[in-house]
Amino acid sequence: MTQDASKKALRIDICVCTYRRRELDDTLLSIGALNVPANAAIRVIVADNDDVPSARERVYALAAQIPFEIVYVHSPASNISIARNDCLENSTSDFLAFIDDDETASQEWLVELLAMSEATGADVVLGPVLAVYSDDAPGWMKRGDFHSTAPVWVKGEIRTGYSSNTLIRRASPHIVGRRFNLARGRTGGEDTEYFTQVHQAGGTIAFAPRATVYEPVPRNRTQFSWLMKRRFRVGQTHGRLVGERRQGLATVPQIGLAAAKAAYCFAAAAAFAALPERRNRSILRGVMHSGVVSGLLGVREIRQYGEPAGGRTDAA
Repeated sequence: MTQDASKKALRIDICVCTYRRRELDDTLLSIGALNVPANAAIRVIVADNDDVPSARERVYALAAQIPFEIVYVHSPASNISIARNDCLENSTSDFLAFIDDDETASQEWLVELLAMSEATGADVVLGPVLAVYSDDAPGWMKRGDFHSTAPVWVKGEIRTGYSSNTLIRRASPHIVGRRFNLARGRTGGEDTEYFTQVHQAGGTIAFAPRATVYEPVPRNRTQFSWLMKRRFRVGQTHGRLVGERRQGLATVPQIGLAAAKAAYCFAAAAAFAALPERRNRSILRGVMHSGVVSGLLGVREIRQYGEPAGGRTDAA
Protein backbone atom coordinates (compact mmCIF):
# COMPACT_ATOMS: atom_id res chain seq x y z
CA MET A 1 0.00 0.00 0.00
CA THR A 2 1.18 3.51 -0.70
CA GLN A 3 1.78 5.68 2.30
CA ASP A 4 0.09 9.03 2.75
CA ALA A 5 3.00 11.42 3.07
CA SER A 6 0.80 14.05 4.70
CA LYS A 7 0.37 11.87 7.78
CA LYS A 8 2.98 10.81 10.26
CA ALA A 9 3.97 7.18 9.77
CA LEU A 10 2.49 4.80 12.30
CA ARG A 11 5.23 2.64 13.79
CA ILE A 12 4.52 -1.02 14.50
CA ASP A 13 6.98 -3.50 16.00
CA ILE A 14 6.25 -7.19 15.37
CA CYS A 15 7.82 -9.28 18.12
CA VAL A 16 8.74 -12.96 17.94
CA CYS A 17 10.08 -14.72 21.02
CA THR A 18 11.94 -17.87 20.00
CA TYR A 19 13.62 -20.86 21.57
CA ARG A 20 15.25 -23.41 19.24
CA ARG A 21 12.28 -23.75 16.89
CA ARG A 22 12.83 -24.66 13.26
CA GLU A 23 9.47 -23.10 12.38
CA LEU A 24 10.90 -19.65 13.07
CA ASP A 25 11.92 -19.38 9.40
CA ASP A 26 8.31 -19.83 8.26
CA THR A 27 7.11 -17.31 10.84
CA LEU A 28 9.51 -14.63 9.63
CA LEU A 29 8.80 -15.30 5.96
CA SER A 30 5.06 -14.95 6.61
CA ILE A 31 5.73 -11.61 8.30
CA GLY A 32 7.70 -10.55 5.24
CA ALA A 33 4.67 -11.29 3.05
CA LEU A 34 2.24 -9.19 5.12
CA ASN A 35 0.07 -6.53 3.58
CA VAL A 36 1.15 -3.37 5.37
CA PRO A 37 -1.44 -1.03 6.91
CA ALA A 38 -1.59 2.35 5.19
CA ASN A 39 1.02 4.81 6.42
CA ALA A 40 2.71 2.21 8.63
CA ALA A 41 6.41 1.60 9.23
CA ILE A 42 7.13 -1.99 10.26
CA ARG A 43 10.03 -3.36 12.27
CA VAL A 44 10.58 -6.96 13.43
CA ILE A 45 12.13 -7.80 16.81
CA VAL A 46 13.31 -11.38 17.41
CA ALA A 47 14.09 -12.22 21.05
CA ASP A 48 16.14 -15.42 21.33
CA ASN A 49 15.49 -17.10 24.68
CA ASP A 50 18.27 -19.70 24.35
CA ASP A 51 21.36 -19.75 26.59
CA VAL A 52 23.49 -19.11 23.51
CA PRO A 53 22.46 -16.91 20.54
CA SER A 54 21.48 -19.96 18.50
CA ALA A 55 18.97 -18.18 16.25
CA ARG A 56 21.11 -15.17 15.36
CA GLU A 57 22.65 -16.46 12.13
CA ARG A 58 19.30 -17.80 10.88
CA VAL A 59 17.58 -14.48 11.57
CA TYR A 60 20.19 -12.41 9.78
CA ALA A 61 20.30 -14.89 6.89
CA LEU A 62 16.54 -14.40 6.39
CA ALA A 63 16.75 -10.62 6.68
CA ALA A 64 17.47 -10.23 2.97
CA GLN A 65 14.12 -11.86 2.16
CA ILE A 66 12.08 -9.64 4.47
CA PRO A 67 11.24 -6.05 3.46
CA PHE A 68 11.34 -4.74 7.03
CA GLU A 69 14.09 -3.86 9.47
CA ILE A 70 14.96 -6.80 11.72
CA VAL A 71 16.38 -6.41 15.22
CA TYR A 72 17.86 -9.49 16.89
CA VAL A 73 17.99 -9.54 20.71
CA HIS A 74 19.65 -12.27 22.77
CA SER A 75 17.40 -12.82 25.82
CA PRO A 76 18.80 -15.70 27.89
CA ALA A 77 17.65 -18.01 29.18
CA SER A 78 14.73 -20.45 29.08
CA ASN A 79 12.29 -18.00 30.67
CA ILE A 80 9.72 -16.69 28.23
CA SER A 81 8.99 -13.61 30.35
CA ILE A 82 12.59 -12.45 29.85
CA ALA A 83 12.14 -12.58 26.08
CA ARG A 84 8.75 -10.86 26.18
CA ASN A 85 10.11 -8.11 28.40
CA ASP A 86 13.10 -7.61 26.11
CA CYS A 87 10.63 -7.07 23.27
CA LEU A 88 8.88 -4.41 25.34
CA GLU A 89 12.20 -2.80 26.28
CA ASN A 90 13.45 -2.67 22.69
CA SER A 91 10.20 -1.45 21.17
CA THR A 92 10.01 2.24 20.24
CA SER A 93 6.77 1.98 18.27
CA ASP A 94 3.18 3.13 18.58
CA PHE A 95 1.98 -0.47 18.55
CA LEU A 96 3.60 -3.78 19.40
CA ALA A 97 2.34 -7.08 17.99
CA PHE A 98 3.22 -10.53 19.31
CA ILE A 99 3.21 -13.71 17.23
CA ASP A 100 4.68 -17.07 18.28
CA ASP A 101 7.70 -18.66 16.63
CA ASP A 102 5.71 -21.69 15.41
CA GLU A 103 2.93 -19.65 13.78
CA THR A 104 2.45 -18.10 10.36
CA ALA A 105 0.47 -14.93 9.76
CA SER A 106 -2.25 -14.45 7.16
CA GLN A 107 -1.51 -11.61 4.75
CA GLU A 108 -4.16 -9.34 6.29
CA TRP A 109 -3.18 -10.15 9.88
CA LEU A 110 -1.68 -6.80 10.83
CA VAL A 111 -4.18 -4.78 8.78
CA GLU A 112 -7.07 -6.43 10.63
CA LEU A 113 -5.52 -5.99 14.08
CA LEU A 114 -4.85 -2.31 13.48
CA ALA A 115 -8.29 -1.69 11.96
CA MET A 116 -9.97 -3.13 15.07
CA SER A 117 -7.69 -1.09 17.33
CA GLU A 118 -8.60 2.11 15.49
CA ALA A 119 -12.31 1.24 15.43
CA THR A 120 -12.54 0.47 19.16
CA GLY A 121 -9.71 2.43 20.75
CA ALA A 122 -8.88 -0.75 22.68
CA ASP A 123 -5.61 -1.05 24.58
CA VAL A 124 -5.18 -4.64 23.38
CA VAL A 125 -6.53 -6.45 20.32
CA LEU A 126 -6.52 -10.24 20.05
CA GLY A 127 -6.82 -12.35 16.91
CA PRO A 128 -7.67 -16.04 16.45
CA VAL A 129 -5.00 -18.74 16.37
CA LEU A 130 -6.22 -21.53 14.07
CA ALA A 131 -4.70 -24.96 14.59
CA VAL A 132 -3.47 -26.91 11.57
CA TYR A 133 -3.72 -30.65 12.20
CA SER A 134 -1.71 -33.38 10.49
CA ASP A 135 -3.52 -36.21 8.72
CA ASP A 136 -2.64 -38.64 11.51
CA ALA A 137 -4.06 -36.48 14.35
CA PRO A 138 -6.97 -38.18 16.15
CA GLY A 139 -10.32 -37.62 14.48
CA TRP A 140 -12.01 -36.45 17.69
CA MET A 141 -9.28 -33.83 18.16
CA LYS A 142 -9.72 -32.41 14.66
CA ARG A 143 -13.51 -32.45 14.85
CA GLY A 144 -13.52 -30.70 18.21
CA ASP A 145 -10.60 -28.40 17.30
CA PHE A 146 -9.01 -28.67 20.72
CA HIS A 147 -5.94 -26.58 19.87
CA SER A 148 -7.22 -23.37 18.28
CA THR A 149 -7.21 -20.27 20.47
CA ALA A 150 -9.78 -17.49 20.78
CA PRO A 151 -10.70 -15.15 23.64
CA VAL A 152 -13.35 -15.91 26.26
CA TRP A 153 -16.10 -13.36 26.89
CA VAL A 154 -17.42 -12.90 30.41
CA LYS A 155 -20.55 -10.78 30.72
CA GLY A 156 -19.90 -9.20 27.33
CA GLU A 157 -16.23 -8.33 27.80
CA ILE A 158 -12.83 -9.94 27.36
CA ARG A 159 -11.01 -9.99 30.70
CA THR A 160 -7.69 -11.56 29.77
CA GLY A 161 -5.68 -12.47 26.70
CA TYR A 162 -2.82 -14.39 25.16
CA SER A 163 0.43 -13.42 23.47
CA SER A 164 0.24 -15.73 20.46
CA ASN A 165 -1.74 -13.18 18.40
CA THR A 166 -2.08 -9.75 19.90
CA LEU A 167 -1.59 -6.04 19.26
CA ILE A 168 -0.74 -3.71 22.15
CA ARG A 169 -1.15 0.06 22.22
CA ARG A 170 2.15 1.04 23.81
CA ALA A 171 1.13 4.55 24.89
CA SER A 172 -1.83 3.29 26.91
CA PRO A 173 -1.52 4.19 30.61
CA HIS A 174 -2.50 0.58 31.35
CA ILE A 175 0.48 -0.69 29.31
CA VAL A 176 3.28 1.80 30.01
CA GLY A 177 5.79 0.31 32.45
CA ARG A 178 3.97 -3.01 32.72
CA ARG A 179 6.10 -6.14 32.35
CA PHE A 180 5.62 -9.90 32.26
CA ASN A 181 6.14 -11.69 35.57
CA LEU A 182 9.49 -13.50 35.63
CA ALA A 183 8.14 -15.95 38.21
CA ARG A 184 5.74 -17.29 35.58
CA GLY A 185 8.32 -17.38 32.83
CA ARG A 186 8.95 -21.11 33.20
CA THR A 187 5.48 -22.30 34.19
CA GLY A 188 3.56 -20.40 31.51
CA GLY A 189 0.54 -18.24 32.20
CA GLU A 190 2.63 -15.08 32.19
CA ASP A 191 0.53 -13.67 29.35
CA THR A 192 -2.75 -14.56 31.07
CA GLU A 193 -1.56 -12.69 34.16
CA TYR A 194 -0.30 -9.73 32.13
CA PHE A 195 -3.54 -9.16 30.24
CA THR A 196 -5.67 -9.88 33.31
CA GLN A 197 -3.82 -7.08 35.09
CA VAL A 198 -4.27 -4.76 32.09
CA HIS A 199 -8.03 -5.35 32.30
CA GLN A 200 -8.15 -4.96 36.07
CA ALA A 201 -6.33 -1.63 35.72
CA GLY A 202 -9.08 -0.37 33.41
CA GLY A 203 -7.69 -1.41 30.03
CA THR A 204 -9.95 -2.71 27.28
CA ILE A 205 -9.40 -5.81 25.15
CA ALA A 206 -11.01 -6.26 21.71
CA PHE A 207 -11.13 -9.13 19.22
CA ALA A 208 -10.38 -9.00 15.48
CA PRO A 209 -11.91 -12.23 14.10
CA ARG A 210 -10.20 -11.93 10.69
CA ALA A 211 -6.70 -11.24 12.08
CA THR A 212 -5.77 -14.89 11.68
CA VAL A 213 -2.55 -16.73 12.41
CA TYR A 214 -2.01 -20.44 11.84
CA GLU A 215 -0.28 -22.88 14.18
CA PRO A 216 0.67 -26.43 13.15
CA VAL A 217 0.04 -29.05 15.83
CA PRO A 218 3.17 -31.20 16.28
CA ARG A 219 2.88 -34.90 16.98
CA ASN A 220 3.54 -34.67 20.73
CA ARG A 221 0.66 -32.21 21.13
CA THR A 222 -1.82 -34.65 19.58
CA GLN A 223 -1.47 -36.78 22.70
CA PHE A 224 -4.34 -36.50 25.16
CA SER A 225 -1.81 -36.34 28.01
CA TRP A 226 -0.37 -33.11 26.56
CA LEU A 227 -3.81 -31.52 26.48
CA MET A 228 -4.48 -32.60 30.06
CA LYS A 229 -1.21 -31.09 31.28
CA ARG A 230 -1.92 -27.87 29.39
CA ARG A 231 -5.46 -27.50 30.74
CA PHE A 232 -4.33 -28.26 34.29
CA ARG A 233 -1.70 -25.51 34.07
CA VAL A 234 -4.28 -23.06 32.66
CA GLY A 235 -6.47 -23.85 35.65
CA GLN A 236 -3.56 -23.40 38.04
CA THR A 237 -2.85 -19.94 36.64
CA HIS A 238 -6.49 -18.91 36.96
CA GLY A 239 -6.61 -20.26 40.52
CA ARG A 240 -3.46 -18.38 41.47
CA LEU A 241 -4.81 -15.11 40.07
CA VAL A 242 -8.11 -15.54 41.92
CA GLY A 243 -6.24 -16.52 45.08
CA GLU A 244 -4.16 -13.35 44.96
CA ARG A 245 -7.35 -11.29 45.20
CA ARG A 246 -8.93 -13.46 47.90
CA GLN A 247 -6.72 -14.38 50.84
CA GLY A 248 -7.16 -17.01 53.54
CA LEU A 249 -10.68 -18.22 54.23
CA ALA A 250 -12.02 -16.08 51.39
CA THR A 251 -10.71 -18.70 48.98
CA VAL A 252 -12.77 -21.54 50.52
CA PRO A 253 -15.96 -20.84 48.50
CA GLN A 254 -13.88 -20.62 45.32
CA ILE A 255 -12.20 -23.94 46.08
CA GLY A 256 -15.58 -25.54 46.71
CA LEU A 257 -17.00 -24.13 43.49
CA ALA A 258 -14.06 -25.29 41.38
CA ALA A 259 -14.14 -28.75 42.96
CA ALA A 260 -17.88 -29.03 42.26
CA LYS A 261 -17.35 -28.00 38.65
CA ALA A 262 -14.59 -30.59 38.29
CA ALA A 263 -16.83 -33.31 39.70
CA TYR A 264 -19.67 -32.32 37.37
CA CYS A 265 -17.37 -32.41 34.34
CA PHE A 266 -15.98 -35.84 35.21
CA ALA A 267 -19.52 -37.16 35.71
CA ALA A 268 -20.47 -35.73 32.31
CA ALA A 269 -17.44 -37.45 30.79
CA ALA A 270 -18.69 -40.79 32.11
CA ALA A 271 -22.11 -40.10 30.61
CA PHE A 272 -20.51 -39.37 27.23
CA ALA A 273 -18.17 -42.37 27.35
CA ALA A 274 -19.21 -43.55 23.89
CA LEU A 275 -18.71 -40.10 22.29
CA PRO A 276 -14.95 -39.36 22.21
CA GLU A 277 -15.19 -35.66 21.38
CA ARG A 278 -17.74 -34.80 24.10
CA ARG A 279 -16.14 -37.18 26.61
CA ASN A 280 -12.66 -35.76 26.17
CA ARG A 281 -13.90 -32.17 26.23
CA SER A 282 -15.62 -32.86 29.56
CA ILE A 283 -12.51 -34.55 30.95
CA LEU A 284 -10.34 -31.60 29.94
CA ARG A 285 -12.75 -29.12 31.54
CA GLY A 286 -12.66 -31.22 34.71
CA VAL A 287 -8.87 -31.24 34.64
CA MET A 288 -8.86 -27.45 34.21
CA HIS A 289 -11.14 -26.97 37.24
CA SER A 290 -8.90 -29.35 39.20
CA GLY A 291 -6.03 -27.07 38.26
CA VAL A 292 -8.00 -24.13 39.63
CA VAL A 293 -8.28 -25.95 42.96
CA SER A 294 -4.53 -26.59 42.87
CA GLY A 295 -3.81 -22.93 42.15
CA LEU A 296 -6.12 -21.72 44.92
CA LEU A 297 -4.34 -24.04 47.35
CA GLY A 298 -0.99 -22.57 46.32
CA VAL A 299 0.45 -25.74 44.79
CA ARG A 300 3.49 -25.00 42.67
CA GLU A 301 2.62 -24.64 39.00
CA ILE A 302 3.77 -27.08 36.33
CA ARG A 303 6.92 -25.92 34.55
CA GLN A 304 6.34 -25.57 30.81
CA TYR A 305 9.32 -23.55 29.59
CA GLY A 306 12.93 -24.52 29.82
CA GLU A 307 15.33 -27.13 28.62
CA PRO A 308 15.23 -30.61 30.13
CA ALA A 309 18.26 -32.82 29.65
CA GLY A 310 17.83 -34.09 26.14
CA GLY A 311 16.80 -31.18 24.00
CA ARG A 312 14.10 -28.82 22.88
CA THR A 313 10.78 -29.05 24.67
CA ASP A 314 7.51 -28.21 22.99
CA ALA A 315 5.58 -28.25 26.21
CA ALA A 316 4.73 -24.58 25.94
